[in-house]
Amino acid sequence: MKPSRVRAAACPCGGRPAGASHEDCCGRYLDDVADTPAPDAEALMRSRYSAFARGDAAYLLETWHPSHRPATLELEPGTRWLGLEVIRHDVQDASHATVEFVARSRRGGGAAQRLHERSRFVRELVAGQWRWFYLDGDLL
Repeated sequence: MKPSRVRAAACPCGGRPAGASHEDCCGRYLDDVADTPAPDAEALMRSRYSAFARGDAAYLLETWHPSHRPATLELEPGTRWLGLEVIRHDVQDASHATVEFVARSRRGGGAAQRLHERSRFVRELVAGQWRWFYLDGDLL
């Protein structure tokens, strides 16, 4: 008898590389934000999408730049995240980047919604470690 193989759950962000498991993609950042920061702005944006999909408000706050971070974050219950498309990742310099994306979601039994945003990110040295932070974004 062959041993059964349990397939790892796909990453909510779609995977990097495509189809990667959550553990091999965004999970490493969400599970260890203190010691495993996202290596670039796109990886941070993808991990933030995964945090929304998993209801992880603490990760979202931790990766939001302190100058723009809200005091609290209430995630909308009943929101189901349906998919992410990264359109563009532009690096301005070693410490600034933008990511344009479309995220699809559905609230309760309502119609699907699209969030098309160009997000700004900044990289800073924190406690001896370089970290990317979400600053803000423009809806497109």
